[in-house]
Parts: sequence; structure tokens; C-alpha cells
Amino acid sequence: MDMAWEKRLDAAWGTFDEYGEDRAGEFRGVIDALVDELPEGSPLAPFERACAFDSTGHSDRAVPLYREALERGLDGYRRRRTLIQLSSSLRNIGQPEEGVALLTPELDGPGDELDDAVRATLALCLASLGREREGLALVLGALAPHLPRYQRSMGNYARELTER
Repeated sequence: MDMAWEKRLDAAWGTFDEYGEDRAGEFRGVIDALVDELPEGSPLAPFERACAFDSTGHSDRAVPLYREALERGLDGYRRRRTLIQLSSSLRNIGQPEEGVALLTPELDGPGDELDDAVRATLALCLASLGREREGLALVLGALAPHLPRYQRSMGNYARELTER
């Protein structure tokens, strides 16, 4: 879509907190109106609708929409966001193993600003499966580069958690 549409979408998301729980449906309506402007078959349509459902507490309704966005060929940055958000939603509805399967390959893919979100969401999915040590290792590994000191130590501790 064009940049004007993207700006209007960003502006809509910028008002999200103004709606509150009692007006969640109204917010979803704002997103629906924007999505209705997209060309038929656009992978952005189910993605944005999924985000709106997810953000208003309906992970169960978001999951099939995230899947549809991926099936329609969503790519790039939004594809990666979809994998993170889909995995989180799957965890929320009791399917963390699928979240692990979706996000694990992302650890070896090209990196971007979403790397820490991948690790954090994967850690939550692992914790839901009783694999807390692996999750903690991922989180420590993601945190270590951001520390002003102790990066090497925290990186080593993270590796030790999974080597035992």
C-alpha cells in the first residue's frame, strides 16, 4: 500500500490506548475501515485484522487471520512480526509447541530489530512447555549485548544453562 495509507494506519494504532477495553470493538472497526481500502487478496488485510484482535484480547480470533496472511504470501518485516505474534497467540490459546516450531528457525535467519522479540516470545513458549532453562538462556543471551558491562559473563551463563 502507499505511504499515505501506512501513515493513516500508524496514526490509528497510535490511538489504540484511547479506546480501552470497553471500546475495543470500535478500535477494530477503525482498523477494518483501513483494511477495506486494500486490494482484494492483500496479505496485509488479515495481518492487520489479526493484530487488532490480538491487541484487544482475542488471540483465538487472531490465529486464523495470521495464518491467512502467511498463506497469502506476507513477506519481509511484517512476515517476521506475524511469526512472533502468531507464536504468542498460539501460546495464549494453549499451543506453545507450535510457537516453538515457528520461531526456532528464526534464530538462524537474517537478523533485524525483531531478534530480541523472537527470543522473548520463544522463551515464553518454552516456559509454557516446562523448558524454563532454555527460555532463560534465550532471554539472557538477548539481554547480554544491551548491558553496559558483563556482556561476556551473561553470554557464558546463558550457554551454561543449556549445556547442563
